[in-house]
Amino acid sequence: MEDQTPQKSWFARNWGWVVPVGGCLTVIILFFVFLGSVIFGVSEMMTGSDPYKEALAKIKQDEYVINILGEPIETDGIMQGELSFKNSTGKADISIPIKGPNGNAKIYVVGTKQNDEWTYSEMYVIISETNEQIDLLGYEQNTNNDENIE
Repeated sequence: MEDQTPQKSWFARNWGWVVPVGGCLTVIILFFVFLGSVIFGVSEMMTGSDPYKEALAKIKQDEYVINILGEPIETDGIMQGELSFKNSTGKADISIPIKGPNGNAKIYVVGTKQNDEWTYSEMYVIISETNEQIDLLGYEQNTNNDENIE
């Protein structure tokens, strides 16, 4: 008769390399989940900001820009720039890529926040194909400057 010895399980035979590899993979996966969460959180914070929302609202109401880019106008990538908030004050200097059926452009917004109210010194669009700059503040900017002169 042949003597049969019980064979060890797969894990018992391979634990020496499975445990370190599995641990490393777990750490790597957790790192990427954390990194993705941070990127998503920052992106949500920026796209939820008042300067971002107000710039998109103005662009969707501007007939001249709508005639050039067509409708619907949508964002086209990741916003760039600087947004800082501290209590009821803040500062924004951002650019937002946008697109429509007829072309691409970028919105530029520069503003400050005092007492929870945003004031914009610049808000304009540059059309990619022609480099045409379109002021979105229009008469509002001129009116504010005239008031400051008096």
